[in-house]
Amino acid sequence: MQFLTIGHRGVMGVEPENTLSSFVRAQQAGMDVIELDLHLSKDGALVVMHDADVDRTTDGHGAIAGLTLAELRALDAGGGQRVPLFEEVLDAVSAPLQAEIKDVAAARVLAEVMHRRALVERVEVLSFHDEALTHISSLVPGVRTGLVAEFYGPEVIDRALTAGAGAVVLDIRRLTLETVRRARTEKLAVIGWVVNTLDELRLAHALELDGVTTDFPEIRSTGRFMA
Repeated sequence: MQFLTIGHRGVMGVEPENTLSSFVRAQQAGMDVIELDLHLSKDGALVVMHDADVDRTTDGHGAIAGLTLAELRALDAGGGQRVPLFEEVLDAVSAPLQAEIKDVAAARVLAEVMHRRALVERVEVLSFHDEALTHISSLVPGVRTGLVAEFYGPEVIDRALTAGAGAVVLDIRRLTLETVRRARTEKLAVIGWVVNTLDELRLAHALELDGVTTDFPEIRSTGRFMA
C-alpha cells in the first residue's frame, strides 16, 4: 500500500495556510493529498479557514460566522492572498482532498457541492466531531470519512467505527502501537499528524502508518527515500 504524504492546509510551513498559493505549492511539490478546513460565512458560503475566527491568519477580526463572504474577501490571508471558497480550491488544483468540517451546518453545504460536482472519489471528509461524520455520511452515500483526534486513547477506534469512518487521523505524539493494532484489526486506515521532523517520520514508518500529514513539502521526498 502507498504511504501517503498529505499537505497540511496546503504546505503551511512555506506558504500562508489554507490559501490558493499554499494548495498550488502542495500540488507542485507532489503531495499525494491536500488537507484543508471548512467553515460557513454569515451568508452561508463554504470558505476555507482553520480557526473559527479570522484573527490569527488574516489582518481582520471577528468570527467567520459573523462575517459575510464579501467581508472575508476583503481580508489579507497572508502575502496578499484572499480567503478562498472551497470550490475555488477544487478548480485551482486537481489533487485528492481531505476536507475537515467543523460542524453539521458545514456538512450540509459540503454535501451539496459533493453531489453537484461528483466528488465522492476525490474528497475524503474529516472531522473531530463524530456527529458531523455521521451526518455527511447520511447525506452523501459512499463518502469516505476520517475521525480526527488529538486527545485520545484506544477508545478512539470505537468512536470511529460508530461514526462509520474508514480512517483515524491521530496526533502522532500520542499514537501507540496498541491503537494502531486495534485499527488494523478493524481495517481502519491510520494517518499521523503533524509530522515535520525526521524523528516523527521514522516513528510513522515504525508504526507502519498509512501516511502522514505535514507542513513541509520536503517530508514527501524524505518519506519516499525512507520507504
